[in-house]
Amino acid sequence: MVYPESGSRQSMIPSFLYKSSITSERMVVSEQRPSAPLDSPAAQLVSTPGIKRSFVIPAPKERRIEMYSQAYYAACAAGGALCCGLTHTAVTPLDVVKCNMQIDPTKYRSIGSGFSILLKEQGLRGFFKGWAPTLLGYSAQGASKYGLYEVFKKYYSDIAGPEYASKYKTLIYLAGSASAEVIADVALCPFEAVKVRVQTQPGFARGLSDGLPKIIKAEGASGLYKGIVPLWGRQIPYTMMKFATFENIVEGMYKYVIPTPKDECSNMLQLGVSFSSGYIAGIFCAVISHPADNLVSFLNNTKGATVGDAVSKLGLWGLCTRGLPLRFVMIGTLTGVQWVIYDAFKVSFGLPTTGGGSPPAPK
Repeated sequence: MVYPESGSRQSMIPSFLYKSSITSERMVVSEQRPSAPLDSPAAQLVSTPGIKRSFVIPAPKERRIEMYSQAYYAACAAGGALCCGLTHTAVTPLDVVKCNMQIDPTKYRSIGSGFSILLKEQGLRGFFKGWAPTLLGYSAQGASKYGLYEVFKKYYSDIAGPEYASKYKTLIYLAGSASAEVIADVALCPFEAVKVRVQTQPGFARGLSDGLPKIIKAEGASGLYKGIVPLWGRQIPYTMMKFATFENIVEGMYKYVIPTPKDECSNMLQLGVSFSSGYIAGIFCAVISHPADNLVSFLNNTKGATVGDAVSKLGLWGLCTRGLPLRFVMIGTLTGVQWVIYDAFKVSFGLPTTGGGSPPAPK
């Protein structure tokens, strides 16, 4: 659970550059003759009698937001949009190769051949196809996922009460993340449909601006949501694993690996814990969501295809393993970096990083 940190938070600016209060003792500029001309404004400022001048920088005032307020949830949503949108867009080349390996495994047999074939046939621009729907879609999804996760986690904790919320915290993580992802995928699905077709069907569209109206004209608005069920099948288990595993790994890190309580750790150390815990969680996420990921790519690429068609063509083993090594690298890195960006965004508002605490049981 996320709870405020106790104690004062130290600034990341080196302490020798400032004092903690404007009224505290200051470094006084020597009363030597200034090097600037005597009639210059700088010289007059330094040499004014009776006024002590200082080169020190005042300590920055931390922006504090009340926990579980509307501003808190808005900050979490903004951080989620930032971390998901940026990271998914950054790994667009890997996503292009992965989707093509899933759609046409006879042509794109491996990661290396996938990169070389795409480079030869489409050039460098081919690796960044679909970046616009990726950026917009996953920004919308991230805002809903992270913001609503905090809402549902608090809501379910209040229903359970402090004692049961602490005892069954993993169930609360799972329920909160699943509830948030159901809504988040409704925002993502239209952009995902456009992204997959742009990346796997050469000549279909240049990007979001012409791909979106093309799908609506050919299949209606419902064509944008024909992949919503497999998307839920991919994203809900993924997100449940992502949040529950991350929260428990962070708690275990502060309990068994780091000898210092979380409240006494520096911001940099806490962000390091966020990245390492997120990377480990990402590997688990890749395994549990990969079959549905193959289904999403197959159904969005083949008109009129069904789940049975995908199973018949790819096989159960293919659904579970095709493109998985690349997804290990992509999702592990992606998830780790997402948690760092998200928690760094929260820290910038004076909020605690995610995980590492449980609600106290009542006496």
